Amino acid sequence: MTRWNAMEYGEKLARFRQAHLNPFNKQSGPSQHEQRPGEEAPDATPEEALPELPPAEPEFRCTERVMDLGLSEDHFSRPVGLFLASDVQQLRQAIEACKQLILELPEQSEKQKDAVVRLIHLRLKLQELKDPNEDEPNIRVLLEHRFYKEKSKSVKQTCDKCNTIIWGLIQTWYTCTGCYYRCHSKCLNLISKPCVSSKVSHQAEYELNICPETGLDSQDYRCAECRVPISLRGVPSEARQCDYTGQYYCSHCHWNDLAVIPARVVHNWDFEPRKVSRCSMRYLALMVSRPVLRLREINPLLFNYVEELVEIRKLRQDILLMKPYFLTCREAMEARLLLQLQDRQHFVENDEMYSVQDLLDVHAGRLGCSLTEVHTLFAKHIKLDCERCQAKGFVCELCREGDVLFPFDSHTSVCTDCSAVFHRWVWLGPCTWGWGSARPPGATPGLRYGGCHGRWRWCPREREMDLC
Repeated sequence: MTRWNAMEYGEKLARFRQAHLNPFNKQSGPSQHEQRPGEEAPDATPEEALPELPPAEPEFRCTERVMDLGLSEDHFSRPVGLFLASDVQQLRQAIEACKQLILELPEQSEKQKDAVVRLIHLRLKLQELKDPNEDEPNIRVLLEHRFYKEKSKSVKQTCDKCNTIIWGLIQTWYTCTGCYYRCHSKCLNLISKPCVSSKVSHQAEYELNICPETGLDSQDYRCAECRVPISLRGVPSEARQCDYTGQYYCSHCHWNDLAVIPARVVHNWDFEPRKVSRCSMRYLALMVSRPVLRLREINPLLFNYVEELVEIRKLRQDILLMKPYFLTCREAMEARLLLQLQDRQHFVENDEMYSVQDLLDVHAGRLGCSLTEVHTLFAKHIKLDCERCQAKGFVCELCREGDVLFPFDSHTSVCTDCSAVFHRWVWLGPCTWGWGSARPPGATPGLRYGGCHGRWRWCPREREMDLC
C-alpha cells in the first residue's frame, strides 16, 4: 500500500465524497468514471483509486437513501448544472424522504439527531425560496400606516394580520412607526384597518363610559373590525368583548390582551387590567402619556378619596409658582432646570390635566417621590443658591416680620387680587368687595376690609390705585 501524507489523503477523500455523496452532482448522462466515445481512457493509477482508510478509522459506508438526501454534504451551495425551477420540488422530495428516515432510525441515536438537523435546514431553505426578500421596498404607506422594513433577523414576532409567527431569519416583515402594527410583507395588501395614530392626532380623547356594551345585534353579529360573522357560541367564530369599547371582535382581532381601562380608573380608581382588542390596545398604548383627563370636571370627588392626588396637586401648584422665577433667572435657564419635567411637560403648564401614566404612577407611589425631589431641587435654587431669585421674595405686610416669604412656602398664603404673600396665620382670606365697589364709610385709602373676622388690612395694589 502506497503511503500518502495527511494533506494528500484529505484532498482525495474530499474529492471522492464530492463526486459520490452529493446528490446535486449526479448527472443524468454517463457517469464521470465511464469512458465517453472518442476519448481515451485515462491511465488508472493507484493514486486515482478510492483512497484506503487507515486501519484505526472505521470504513465509511452510506446507503442510497442517505446519498439521495445529501445528509453528508452541504447542499445549500448551488451546484453547476441545476436549474432554479426544480429547487422547490427537489427540496420537498428531500424533506419527505428525510422525515421517513427519521422514523426508521433508532430513537435518540446520533444518526437520527443529524437527520433532524438536516430536516430543519431543508425546511428553512424551502421557506426562503417560497418567500424571497429581495427587491422589497424599505418604506410602504398604506391606510395612513407608515411601514418600515425590519432589519432584525433574530427577534420572533407575531403578525397582527394573520396571527402567525414571523420568522425574521427567512421572512420579510414590516412595522408601522405610528402604531407599531407588525405584519408579513405578503399581508400588507390585506390590511383593512387605518393606523390608530391618526385618530390620536386628530381626536385624542378617551371613552369614559365603563364598558359601553350595545349588544351583538347592533353589530349585525359581525366583528367590529374585520366584519366576519361571530357569535357567543363560537360558531362560526368566537365573539370576544373588548372592555374598553364594549364591542365584540373575532379571535383574529381580539387576542385577549390586557390593558388598564381609563374609565374605570377615573370613576372607580380601579387599575386591574382587562381584556381588550388589538386595536384598542394600540390606541391605549399611544394615549397613555397624553394629558387629556381633567379630573376636577370628570370626578371631583376623587380628590376626597385619594389622598395622594391632593399632595400631587399641591406640588404641581407650587411648581407653577416657581416657574416665573426660572423664566427670569439666567442661571436657571443655563442649568435648564425646567427640563427636569420634560417627560411631563403639562406639569409646568397647568395643574388640572392628567394622563393615564400619571395616575398609574400615583397609584404605584412613584410620582409623589419623583415630584417631591423636583420640588426640593427647585426650592433650593430659589431660596439658597440664587441671589437674584432670593431678591424676588416677599415680606409679610401684615405682621412686618423680617423673614423672606415665597408664594410656594407651606406657611404662606397668596392674595388672589394683588398676588401679595402673607403668613398664613395672619391671612384672613381675600377681600369681600372688588375694585369697582364703593369703599365702606370711613375706610382709609390703602386699607381693605375682608375676611370672615372683619379686620382691616393693607393692600399695596389698592394704595397704588388710590395714588393714581
